[in-house]
Amino acid sequence: MMNSRTKVHVKQTKWQNIVIIFILLSMLVSALPNLYSDKVNISLSTHSTQGSSQEGTQASAQKSSPNSSQNEKLSPQNLKRLLTQQNISVDEINASGESTVVTLTNKTDQYVSEHLLKTALGDDFTVESSIENNTPTWLTSIGAKPIKLGLDLSGGVLFVLDVDTDRALSDRLKSIALEVRTLAVENRVRLTKVSQPNDYSIMVDFSTAKPEQQALLLSKIKQDYAELTQDKLADHQITLSYAKEEQTKFRQETMQQTLKTMRGRIEELGITEAVTQKQGKNRIRIELPGVHDPEEAKRIIGATASLDFYQLAENSKAAGIIQMMDDNGRKIRMNSQVVFSGSHIKNARSGQDEMGMPLVNLTLDGVGGSKMSDFSKKNIGKPMVTVFSEFYRNSKDEMVKKSKVINVATIQQHLGSQFSITHMSSPQAAQELALLLRAGSLTAPVTIVMQRSIEATLGVDNIDNGIKALTIGITFTLLFMAFWYRTLGLIANVALALNLVSLLGLMSLLPGAVLTLPGIAGLVLTVGMAVDTNVLIFERIKEELKRGRKVISAIECGYKNAFSTILDANITTMITGIILYAIGYGAVKGFAIILCLGILTSMFTGVFVSKALTNLSIRENKTQLLGVKL
Repeated sequence: MMNSRTKVHVKQTKWQNIVIIFILLSMLVSALPNLYSDKVNISLSTHSTQGSSQEGTQASAQKSSPNSSQNEKLSPQNLKRLLTQQNISVDEINASGESTVVTLTNKTDQYVSEHLLKTALGDDFTVESSIENNTPTWLTSIGAKPIKLGLDLSGGVLFVLDVDTDRALSDRLKSIALEVRTLAVENRVRLTKVSQPNDYSIMVDFSTAKPEQQALLLSKIKQDYAELTQDKLADHQITLSYAKEEQTKFRQETMQQTLKTMRGRIEELGITEAVTQKQGKNRIRIELPGVHDPEEAKRIIGATASLDFYQLAENSKAAGIIQMMDDNGRKIRMNSQVVFSGSHIKNARSGQDEMGMPLVNLTLDGVGGSKMSDFSKKNIGKPMVTVFSEFYRNSKDEMVKKSKVINVATIQQHLGSQFSITHMSSPQAAQELALLLRAGSLTAPVTIVMQRSIEATLGVDNIDNGIKALTIGITFTLLFMAFWYRTLGLIANVALALNLVSLLGLMSLLPGAVLTLPGIAGLVLTVGMAVDTNVLIFERIKEELKRGRKVISAIECGYKNAFSTILDANITTMITGIILYAIGYGAVKGFAIILCLGILTSMFTGVFVSKALTNLSIRENKTQLLGVKL
């Protein structure tokens, strides 16, 4: 008769087995999309349309010849010959009506084929490419996706950006100096001079102000700019400056804001596998896997776009006037005080007005909407100037700011948090400006200091070599375990296979996990770590069996006694992996991801799954285990 303790143990075992089976099935389903490959479809279509039924016979005859020429260019025979001459493999070509779809054999030929067809067919044809995965519909419906490949495996573009935090700090103080003047005017305090002697401080001269006015203005400045330190130079002079700690904090915040903006721009480009991270003190590393047109990405990522709104100066001889030229050569004079900047833009969308002209619709945040409301209410019927600025390095490697007036519009009514920028030069310019503003403007100048393109063919070779290394490592490991541990060796081999499946499934589930070439090395290392877990357990079981324990008791003691050792070893390795992930970038980060995830899956399969399989094996074969008579 089974006692109560045995019943509880059986119930716990069944419950644990159900959980294990559920997790393994989930990981298997998650890993399945990796078995299916991507295919590249290049769609070709003509711009010309057939004449309407009301056109005469002569017009139809004139159009028949060009159409036949276009059809000949889109013929499968011509397209296949054109591509095969450049050693591009074609899987199939489907022609239907006025469009033709070319399916390539190799994903790496996408960019070259698209460029070749655009050049060969000319401007009369539209050439568009897309990547489709062969994953079944039922997998895509539950959100299952393959593992994202890193830059070294899929090819792409690498950018390293330099963020000029010193220039950002100087510009911030320059803005504060203008705001101090405005604050003095609002509080009727006469200032002799407000200057910026260096990039880290502002000098304010109160020689013509009364003592109570000085105290009032200093109190207002301290209230509005608590981060600034006030130092007295003379009886009527003070300096406002950032302390060392505040400078460090400002630079860190600037880097965080720039990182956020860059990630927003990359999301707008639709690149989900990108890696954007801080590199060193003031640089940002951006990896764009799968991008083979670096100029398009460079135009968006490298653009340090900012948008500022100014009031048109009524008195051209007044102090604090900025003068610029618009596209028509007119001189535009503006008050130097910014009404509000692009940092307050919450959303931006391109569109068209009633006349079909391109424009950009803006939505401001609460602060920007309040500023716009106050300004427009007081300036109905007066013009407002929109200035677009960007930074670049000249031939002397000096940072230069280039600004241009993109819009001068009269405020027709009281505006709020939503309004439009009209008179854009083209729909493309409106779309690009909207993208940059939607992703966020930059508070610091950013320049590209390194750009490197990696061919996708290198990625294919890296994957093949990595898979070969993984296959060789797994093969030798499986043979050794089966020879040395017999039945338990086979159990360890099954657990190892399930470990790899679980690791692939876990990487497919995590949105931030990207497989790199060092990550494949991490997979090989994971195999050794997983086997090491089983070796520790099996040796403990052999020791218990030699001491005379029964099979079930020896297995329980073996797993129980080895678990603490396994846990300690894996925790120390996990800490190392987390540190590598936190401070590393690129290849180091890819290796750290696999290392940490591999520890989790190795612990799961090496301890829990293998124990369940061992218990199941004991029921089937109670006479031979580990090559030792029981």
